[in-house]
Amino acid sequence: MGQKINPLGFRLGTTQSHHSIWFAQPKNYSQGLQEDQKIRDCIKNYIQKNMRMSYGVEGIARIEIRKRIDLIQVLIYMGFPKLLLDGGTRRIEELQMNIQKELNCLNQKLNITVKRIPSPYGQPNILGEFIAGQLRNRVSFRKAMKKAIELTEQADPKGIQVQIAGRIDGKEIARVEWIREGRVPLQTIRAKIDYCFYTVRTIYGVLGIKIWIFLKDQ
Repeated sequence: MGQKINPLGFRLGTTQSHHSIWFAQPKNYSQGLQEDQKIRDCIKNYIQKNMRMSYGVEGIARIEIRKRIDLIQVLIYMGFPKLLLDGGTRRIEELQMNIQKELNCLNQKLNITVKRIPSPYGQPNILGEFIAGQLRNRVSFRKAMKKAIELTEQADPKGIQVQIAGRIDGKEIARVEWIREGRVPLQTIRAKIDYCFYTVRTIYGVLGIKIWIFLKDQ
């Protein structure tokens, strides 16, 4: 069976839900979509600029955005919330001002909430950042993938698959390498699978990292 669809979009309405929850008229939909992208980019850029950790993991699992007429509510799920919560509310307020200036909505109320993820390395986005940091430091890709699987065991998943594609180890011909532990049933919709695609720039070129984590059956 072909696997050409995003695993998250494939399961919307069954095991997955949207990360942006709001309604807009067709003529205003593109504007709302661009606002969501600006909010996510602003949060990621702020964390990368001010609180980048030594091993290259910012710790953002996902960002949920909920909009009302007079309120934008942003929920940031992080594996390491101390990056954003250290120093009281100063950083949250600064981030809030940055987002309002970016959206040009200083009169609209913006609420930012940070929530902690119990098992950070059970989230594919955080795991992808970890592997990307290892590859930037020229760690062997096999060693990086095996270490990532070891870290994922803390969340006790039923299965995990990691794939890296591109000019791995600087080889002239691009290739795809992958490793799997446990079961990862991509064909069944009832299987709750978390997925991410992460790109990393190395001196040899751009590498693509894909991670599937099988959590449970519905």
